[in-house]
Amino acid sequence: MGAATAGQQAGGTPDKLRHVESMSELPSGAGTISGISAVVLGESLADEEHDLVFPSAEFSASALVSSPKQYKEMYERSIKDPAGFWSEIADAFYWKEKWNPSEVCSENLDVSKGPVHISWFKGGKTNICYNAVDRNVEAGNGDKIAMYWEGNEPGQDGKLTYSELREKVCQLANYLKSVGVGKGDAVVIYLPMLLELPIAMLACARIGAVHSVVFAGFSADSLAQRIVDCKPKLVLTCNAVKRGPKPILLKDIVDAALVESEKNGFSVGICLTYENQSVMKRQDTKWQAGRDVWWQDVVTNFPTKCDVEWVDAEDPLFLLYTSGSTGKPKGVMHTSGGYMVYTATTFKYAFDYKPTDIYWCTADCGWITGHSYVTYGPLLNGAAVLVFEGTPNYPDAGRCWDIVDKYKVSIFYTAPTLVRSLMRDGNEYVTRYSRKSLRVLGSVGEPINPSAWRWFYNVVGDSKCPKSDTWWQTETGGFMMTPLPGAWPQKPGSATFPFFGVQPVIVDEKGQEIEGECSGYLCIKKSWPGAFRTLYGDHDRYETTYFKPFAGYYFTGDGCSRDKDGYHWLTGRVDDVINVSGHRIGTAEVESALVSHPQCAEAAVVGVEHEVKGQGIYAFVTLVDGVPYSEELRKSLISKVRTQIGAFAAPDRIHWAPGLPKTRSGKIMRRILRKIAAKQLDELGDISTLADPGVVDQLIALKDC
Repeated sequence: MGAATAGQQAGGTPDKLRHVESMSELPSGAGTISGISAVVLGESLADEEHDLVFPSAEFSASALVSSPKQYKEMYERSIKDPAGFWSEIADAFYWKEKWNPSEVCSENLDVSKGPVHISWFKGGKTNICYNAVDRNVEAGNGDKIAMYWEGNEPGQDGKLTYSELREKVCQLANYLKSVGVGKGDAVVIYLPMLLELPIAMLACARIGAVHSVVFAGFSADSLAQRIVDCKPKLVLTCNAVKRGPKPILLKDIVDAALVESEKNGFSVGICLTYENQSVMKRQDTKWQAGRDVWWQDVVTNFPTKCDVEWVDAEDPLFLLYTSGSTGKPKGVMHTSGGYMVYTATTFKYAFDYKPTDIYWCTADCGWITGHSYVTYGPLLNGAAVLVFEGTPNYPDAGRCWDIVDKYKVSIFYTAPTLVRSLMRDGNEYVTRYSRKSLRVLGSVGEPINPSAWRWFYNVVGDSKCPKSDTWWQTETGGFMMTPLPGAWPQKPGSATFPFFGVQPVIVDEKGQEIEGECSGYLCIKKSWPGAFRTLYGDHDRYETTYFKPFAGYYFTGDGCSRDKDGYHWLTGRVDDVINVSGHRIGTAEVESALVSHPQCAEAAVVGVEHEVKGQGIYAFVTLVDGVPYSEELRKSLISKVRTQIGAFAAPDRIHWAPGLPKTRSGKIMRRILRKIAAKQLDELGDISTLADPGVVDQLIALKDC
């Protein structure tokens, strides 16, 4: 079917679009859409810059939210009656004691009116582990697969039913109790993506302990910082892991961190270590008697039943440290009840979850995505989750699609960085696999540029899978803006509309709300159940960072544009906005324009000082394999930006980049790029968390090319 203007017949079959109603039904200033190309899922390629991608009638017919009208009704109720809306959803979970109906939500987001506070379901007593695991067993689903595990090497795999998961969680929980870990105590988890990682999170939650997962790619110094801040009763780790062909000695990193933390006044009494036998034998592992304990020697001796610790909805569930502008990590604290209800609900609707789905999120549990959408959100819905230990391009760039076919994955959720990387490797790695099981695609972590969106949709999803381009943060706990598959047409690269209960506003520099088509600072008014409650041990910083910039609002730190149809487009962090001669230019905007060039595989843009314009635009560009560097190509890339955005956004400098400095989770380390662009090479800082530290030397070598 060819592209049709919205409102026209599509390919002569008007019934194809009969479920798509006027976009004036949607909130956020959306008007009627006209004169925009439209395609229907499974009917045509999305290849125009301003395509609207409609869900098929067949998909919408069975979707949990099947139309703009249904979404509007649910959304408006969630805003007008948040207590009633969220109480009805919360009632589906098990509560040992119900919350006070008059205290479903209490909040103050305005620093001028006193200390900032947020609470949901206060007085209610529950347990997220019980709801994620036991409740599924007791509902008769004990034999259903809870987690599949795919190891680093093809052929390494495993699985746990919900009953088996409960037994393993209980054994670890009983061990933790035996060494004195109790309600409110912190436990640091420094593990790779073995099944033991989500098991450890659930075991802590079961007994009311507060877990703090640290991504097992952080350096010893970074780990020590977190240990000193939260003062855990013990640290959980494993002796070693392989990432691709490379072994990583995790226990050595932990040992160094424990030495460093002791120098800073805090000593950890126990280091529980899992023997990852496929990588390193225990006799080759450095050991400190009296402190170090082998997981397999003790945990398996404990009973497979463990009483649940019922906790208040506002009791802490976990700490997750995120980077701060001051350099000191911020300990984001999430609580039990509201987070449970919100992550479960966002997972259910954003992925249109069905009980038959096999769900795979490629994120590591060291990040918020691994908390909310590998562990808690899926299990709270009784889902079958795939946990992947390896890297997506090992042993080759077809690994993801091999795994999709092996497990019949139906929902695939990943990062735009990975999408662009796989796109660069070529279609043949995708098309050699069937991928017929795929039903819904999703992306997380940063704005996805339209060309990567279309490749993901057209090539990976065979133009038939709706794509949930989610926007949210560590601090928000769950999705804040996301398409709902089946509900409304998508625009490649747009996070579209707010999730239930979320009230996004765009404000100017004075904090005034801007209506209609506009650009500005993205804020949220009113709280939502998944919101973080404080920064651990530093409530002043919590208020200063998130609530003082615009009184009465939660300030996201992101820039956002809203188009004439009401769709939201994230333009990147505000500190990633470049002010060129008075023009505020989002780095994501320039990157998207560069990547739309057929010979550009990836781009990262930073600002540099400019003696005339204040700031200049400095672009690091990775080309498609086999394309040589040339002055002609450099000019062509700059011309592409001029055409798509305007002459004022043209990069002042194109820096050829064989690769970009990324963490092992795929996040681009822009701090390093800024230092290279500013020629501050003696201030590069710690590069130990990079997937390939050698990239930095390559970039420095090419800085004058």
